Amino acid sequence: MPLIRVGPIADLPPGSVMEFRSGDGIYAICNAGGELFAMDGVCPHASGPLGEGELNGYTVTCPWHAWDYDCRTGANDFDPGVKVDTFPVRIEGSDILIDIP
Repeated sequence: MPLIRVGPIADLPPGSVMEFRSGDGIYAICNAGGELFAMDGVCPHASGPLGEGELNGYTVTCPWHAWDYDCRTGANDFDPGVKVDTFPVRIEGSDILIDIP
């Protein structure tokens, strides 16, 4: 999979989540206490924008209906069988890169 530049790490302070679009893909990039994670940015419940949600610890909350997902695994907190895809993240210099299909 190709590495795609998301942007500078300075744009994603600890405790925040941001939306990133590349081609047809929408991704949620999370900075959980200095650890970076990337996951599919579309909530499977009603297609809400996870990258516009809130990050609390490792939990991303969808802003539309408050469904929660672990940004490390993509698992829903209520039903771990409901998941969003996760993607590797790398830092090169001051840039965030994600490895997406």
